[in-house]
Amino acid sequence: QVQLVESGGGLVQAGGSLRLSCAASGRTLRRYAMGWFRQAPGKEREFVAEISWSGDDTNYADSVKGRLTISRDNSENTVYLQMNSLKPEDTAVYYCAASLHRIPTVEAEYDVWGQGTQVTVSS
Repeated sequence: QVQLVESGGGLVQAGGSLRLSCAASGRTLRRYAMGWFRQAPGKEREFVAEISWSGDDTNYADSVKGRLTISRDNSENTVYLQMNSLKPEDTAVYYCAASLHRIPTVEAEYDVWGQGTQVTVSS
């Protein structure tokens, strides 16, 4: 099984930027699609972005299009989420997840999850 560890979260003012990383270890030879999700206090976990193994297909939630960008470096077994123009409503715990589907269509198609990293955007 693959293990995922997120990092890069922190406290930032509105309009600022952060870059989240998700490092994979274990059975990393498998060609996992990767996604980012987030969960704010008192709310359900929601989809943010995903990327196929090759990087040729990406999807974004409407709320983050143009501000957040997902990318990956398979040679380093790492997926990134570049977060620009951050807003207070982006405050959440951010999770990365892996899937053996080429590009998942529902959350249930993600099989492995990281522990999460906190992102707090102050106003």
